[in-house]
Amino acid sequence: MAPPPPSLVFSVRRSPPELVAPATPTPHEFKPLSDIDDQDGLRFQIPVIQFYKNVPSMNGRDPAKVIKAALAKTLVFYYPFAGRLREGAGRKLSVECTGEGVVFIEADADVTLREFGDALQPPFPCLEELIYDVPGAGGVLDSPLLLVQVTRLKCGGFIFGLRLNHTMADAAGLVQFMTAVGEVARGAHAPSIPPVWGRELLNARDPPHVTRTHHEYDEIADTKNTIVPLDDMDHRSFFFGADEVAALRRHLPPHLRRCSTFEVLTAALWRCRTVALRPDPEEEVRVLCIVNSRPKLRHPPLPAGFYGNAFAFPVALAAAGDLCESPLSYALELVKAAKNSVDQEYMKSVADMMVTKGRPHFAVVRSYLVSDLTRAGFGDVDFGWGKAVYGGAAKGGVGAIPGVASFYIPFRNGKGEDGIVVPFCLPAAAMEIFVKELNGLLKKEAEERPLIPAKKPSTFIISAL
Repeated sequence: MAPPPPSLVFSVRRSPPELVAPATPTPHEFKPLSDIDDQDGLRFQIPVIQFYKNVPSMNGRDPAKVIKAALAKTLVFYYPFAGRLREGAGRKLSVECTGEGVVFIEADADVTLREFGDALQPPFPCLEELIYDVPGAGGVLDSPLLLVQVTRLKCGGFIFGLRLNHTMADAAGLVQFMTAVGEVARGAHAPSIPPVWGRELLNARDPPHVTRTHHEYDEIADTKNTIVPLDDMDHRSFFFGADEVAALRRHLPPHLRRCSTFEVLTAALWRCRTVALRPDPEEEVRVLCIVNSRPKLRHPPLPAGFYGNAFAFPVALAAAGDLCESPLSYALELVKAAKNSVDQEYMKSVADMMVTKGRPHFAVVRSYLVSDLTRAGFGDVDFGWGKAVYGGAAKGGVGAIPGVASFYIPFRNGKGEDGIVVPFCLPAAAMEIFVKELNGLLKKEAEERPLIPAKKPSTFIISAL
């Protein structure tokens, strides 16, 4: 791959931020979020970035003006996005549909798309200039719920940056909204899929009744004087094409080789990451797998057009020593079991737990969270300039605790191979170990072997990541 050179620096000239309100008046009302939406672990802003090429047929059309106008028209249908979050009794969140609008920034950068490299992937240089953190607009409560920045490039292409208050939508819901903006930008009078609020469908029962074990929300004491070296975090991306996934599968017994790419990749990354962070062998480590519950909800199903959060964080647990000493199949079986545990009752149980336990944050101590965006459709969003050259997560490790999360993003590398790119964020010392262990798994001739001694004392940083 040819990622952007680390030294790539460019300047961005921004117009003053402005609020884009719905193009016509919308209802002023309060709309409660669901008990899945307003959990503590989703109360943060998540960045998304899209890169678009110059299209000669669009010459004379300004992407910033096209998208700004389309945004205003689309907000008529998605008017809750133009409101502000309020918190009520029991930490319950509601949107006050005020019609104030979303933040919009028009910008120009003195750089071409080609200068970013043949393979666009996180971490992106000067990201803070492409999704500008407008002072006073980054809060969860009483703040704009969306920020959009359109940055024109010297080559005629542009970058669409977006920051979303995650309580409002998950990846599927956000792509539905962005697709609607694209449809309106291309001349549609209304979105092809009318938005549906429907958050009450994912509320707790009355009375709430927690029926499943939810280790993903365990309160874990950090007893090891955890050091998180936030000033020395290494951000990298790793590409997994057909050859790399096949190399990982060769470590599995025949009866497990038909597992999904998500399962084998998650098992391998969890194991390598655990080796890199060197927890004590007896310490419990976990991987949280984000699972879209939409296909699992049938009584009643979520309506087409629902754009709220509809996923769970099922968790796989293991002692660090067991995970690192055992074959890759050990981690894989744990990941499969966690992923398959999500059904309609599971989602109801999570909602009930949110209400009874004060809307807790998912566990982050010795945890790793993975989210599969390969089918989300970010790259398909078209504002009139065709599909994105890159579309998806702006970086790895987002959220309250840097380094906890990784995203699986569909990607075509410089050789034209389709696969998955995974942004990764670790302390610099741990990253070097991670790369070594991952390369060991990817070697065709590699055989299963213990990756760290079970009782070796830790001499590296113990990290909450």
